Amino acid sequence: MSEALQTKVAEEDRLRADLYNFLGVLLSGPPDETLLTMTAGLSGDESPLGQATTTLAKMAKLSKVKTVGSEYNKLFIGLGRGELLPYASYYLTGFLNEKPLARLRDDMAVRGLQRADNVFEPEDNIASLMEMMGAMIVGRFGVEATLEQQKTFFNTHIAPWAAHFYSDLEGAKNSIFYASVATVGRTFMEIEAEAFRMSAG
Repeated sequence: MSEALQTKVAEEDRLRADLYNFLGVLLSGPPDETLLTMTAGLSGDESPLGQATTTLAKMAKLSKVKTVGSEYNKLFIGLGRGELLPYASYYLTGFLNEKPLARLRDDMAVRGLQRADNVFEPEDNIASLMEMMGAMIVGRFGVEATLEQQKTFFNTHIAPWAAHFYSDLEGAKNSIFYASVATVGRTFMEIEAEAFRMSAG
């Protein structure tokens, strides 16, 4: 029985990591045809996260790559800057490249994580944090992070601002496809925050 239980927990963790990675990919740049088609093929259950996933899949079916690319640019790039600045430093201090980024870099160094050479964004952007969390859960950069390590990273770098960012993205003027991405993100952040709160330690 304990083996079956362990497999179940590992499967849940893998699914959590997949969702973190999926959000990271969607937020790191506009989706190509393959990613949009994959997103359109998702299905959800009756839970809030399942319903948000179903809505995202419907939006992906109705969306064209070029339109979503244009939406992404208006939201995150723009002329000078996009409608939203998806960085922990900005959300927590009102400025870019502040203490939250320095703290994250310290944590990344301890874990042996570093920014890829072809990435020029500050590491505290939402896409990178989603991907880091996904990587930690499954141990993509070494050993899997314990639940306590995941909880500490989440509570330090993600919980203080990510749900707020996703709420802003849901209501952003230019957000159509990304509003449904945001609902998945916000709902998932709420589930993770509650699960970590309920976990011992």
